[in-house]
Amino acid sequence: MKKITLVFISSLYIGSSLFGASLSSEVKNNSLIVYNSNIGLVHEERDLEIKKDDTTIVYEDVAQNINTDSVNVSLPNAITINSQQYRYDKLTLEKLLKAHIGKKVDVRLLRNRNEFKIITATLLSFNHSSALVRTLDYKIISVKTSGIEFDTIPKELITKPSLVWNVDVQKDVHTQMQLDYLVSDIRFKSDYVLNVDGNSSTLSGWITIQNNSGKSFQNTKLSLLAGDINRVHTRATKLYKSLRTMSAAPKVKEHSLEGYHLYTIPFKVNLANKERTQIKFLDKNNLRVQRNYRAQMNNPLHLQREKEHTVKQSFLLDALDVPLPKGTIRVYTKLDKQTILLGEQRLSHTASNTLLSITTGENFDLKVTESVITRDDTKESFNVDILYTLYNSSDTNKSLNLLVPFNRQESSKVTSDIAHTFVKGNLLNFLVKIPAKQTENFKVHYESKK
Repeated sequence: MKKITLVFISSLYIGSSLFGASLSSEVKNNSLIVYNSNIGLVHEERDLEIKKDDTTIVYEDVAQNINTDSVNVSLPNAITINSQQYRYDKLTLEKLLKAHIGKKVDVRLLRNRNEFKIITATLLSFNHSSALVRTLDYKIISVKTSGIEFDTIPKELITKPSLVWNVDVQKDVHTQMQLDYLVSDIRFKSDYVLNVDGNSSTLSGWITIQNNSGKSFQNTKLSLLAGDINRVHTRATKLYKSLRTMSAAPKVKEHSLEGYHLYTIPFKVNLANKERTQIKFLDKNNLRVQRNYRAQMNNPLHLQREKEHTVKQSFLLDALDVPLPKGTIRVYTKLDKQTILLGEQRLSHTASNTLLSITTGENFDLKVTESVITRDDTKESFNVDILYTLYNSSDTNKSLNLLVPFNRQESSKVTSDIAHTFVKGNLLNFLVKIPAKQTENFKVHYESKK
């Protein structure tokens, strides 16, 4: 019969022995890749010395929120894994009592109101509040479970989240064990700050890692994978308890990988459990910025009455030479040395060399109305004249993009003194210049088959 031996991969000194096993406390080449889909990929390497008669390996200190189905362990051919368990014995009085059945314990007995005596006894059984013990003089007495004291934690209790493998070992092996697994409740998000000064701006980017995986990562190589990978199932994110900010002086490295983008932090990081950490990963200065104003109109073929529309305002940035992970971008400016938030927008994954358009809100000084001048529809076609009135109450000249949905067909006709072109399929764009403190009117004739 093989002797059952537990090999603990934990914080033990090199050369120390537990059940005859020589183990290493050092975790080598540890790394963590965090995805923006609430998962992370953990990689660890540890030295393992295992004997021929050993039948169990216990790998301690994995993440509490480990996906056990994702475990990928690398061992030499001399070791065969037969089964795997996830074990985590959270210490409770009941578990300690159960593990001490038939073992010696110390019992605190009350002599009088202010004095106790300690006796040594063997624990026989227990329930919620009381236990039966056998004293050294072989008397069986009932005691309170709250008065039982324990010197050690029994070895059969695994007090850290652990993977337990039942193995067959053909010969003594001293090897390096590699382990990869997925964890949930860890994610990152990107936030950007655009500071606008006239026609120039600066753009900075921050990565926020939120770790609720049930494991602390120490001195770990950290990477972040931007992109939406296909997932079977995701879990909700828990709350974090603190915030740590790290401004990365070295440049974060970016690599393109199978349609995703991998960002590697150029220094080792510590990520405590239930902690949020921020790392700066982007700095771009002297970016040219343009202002864009646009208003969305109704389809002229179905307009029945006068309608007023607000005007959206955006900032257009030159194309950047780096990809941007999805996140939130906030636009600030200064007035009389006071910082003002102009607006914010969700940013989708943006490839490099892509123009950025950031919508900040509605412009207070620009308004547009549209109304029907004449309508002469027939059974076969629509015929309508629309009047557009544009108001500019500001002190500066503005150029406004008027967007009108309309059928893009050969039989359709658009007649106007204002230049226009189709954009994004069936969307007409009229670019209209409006002087400061002025109102501009123009007419458009639309024809289209029904």
